[in-house]
Amino acid sequence: MIYKRGKWFWMDDVVNGVRYREPLKTKNWQEAKKREKEELSAIAEGKSSAVGGSASSVTFNVAADAYIEYRKLRSAEKTFVTDRERSKPLRVHFGDLRLKRITGEGIAKYQSTRAATGIGGRTINMEVGLLRRILKKYKQWSRLADSVEMLPECPKEARVLTPDEKATLLKTAHLKPEWLIARCAAVLALNTTMRGCELKGLRLMDVNLFERVLEIKRKSTKTNAGARVIPLNRDAVLALSELTDRLAKLGADKQEHYLFPACENGHIDPTRPMKGWRTAWRTLTHAAGLQGLRFHDLRHHAITELAELDLSDQTIMSIAGHVSREMLNHYSHIRLAAKRRALVALETPISKEQLTQERLQSTVN
Repeated sequence: MIYKRGKWFWMDDVVNGVRYREPLKTKNWQEAKKREKEELSAIAEGKSSAVGGSASSVTFNVAADAYIEYRKLRSAEKTFVTDRERSKPLRVHFGDLRLKRITGEGIAKYQSTRAATGIGGRTINMEVGLLRRILKKYKQWSRLADSVEMLPECPKEARVLTPDEKATLLKTAHLKPEWLIARCAAVLALNTTMRGCELKGLRLMDVNLFERVLEIKRKSTKTNAGARVIPLNRDAVLALSELTDRLAKLGADKQEHYLFPACENGHIDPTRPMKGWRTAWRTLTHAAGLQGLRFHDLRHHAITELAELDLSDQTIMSIAGHVSREMLNHYSHIRLAAKRRALVALETPISKEQLTQERLQSTVN
């Protein structure tokens, strides 16, 4: 059915029991009929961006399910999984509440409730960001936009290891067989700048040890810029060789098998990626005296070492994938510090007596 709102035409139709009320963005009747037909066809084929239901009847849980399913078809697997996990605390708070009943005060209460449990501002903002996108799909955000404020974010500063700390971490990682996965992951992060999600998405088909390169595909990383080919140094090749040998001993030699396979209840499934190595990483860093070191800090450490080699921004980004402008500015300061140390090394050596005389002379003057 086509109807008018002011001078503009809208459609109001039911497809497979789901109601779609969408603007046709035209004032012409013939054009409206044509666009309605095209939209109904797109909905039937699953190609439409329209979300069924109306805000007066749809609950948050139903809207979240529809939005996440919509995103599953149009985003990387990592993004879909992240949205699904991020929706869990939102469901606890808004669950069966109808979208039109969600208010700015309700969102503020959600923020304060989450903050009271010790959740950081950045995490809460990302959750509210998902809520905003869901409400936008159902044309409900505009009435709330002016009354919702994001929380201040105080992200933890990236940690860079000293040479001794790096050596201690890698030496400690060899002490226990159960740290093999965490150790190989750490070596790869330190020598390729790869993120944890990129490592977990690696398959045998992505690695060519003969050519000493690996490929990070779009579905395994956060952004389009994250898809890249990385050359491998000796340390990275050795770590990947350990992982491939481990798979071979498990009888997992198909190209689609994951280098970091899932392991549940002692059963290894190479057809699925593992969720992570958090427990092993915590015990490893504690044993190395590096409590609080995040796995993602290794990526920052690797990029820092690249920056200290005075490489261009373009070279760093081609290796590391997407790096924010803020981080590039950070690394530019690192390059300046590295240059300063290099030039200090060129200074003419002077004796302690000369240095003392110079200081005394400057004091007198």
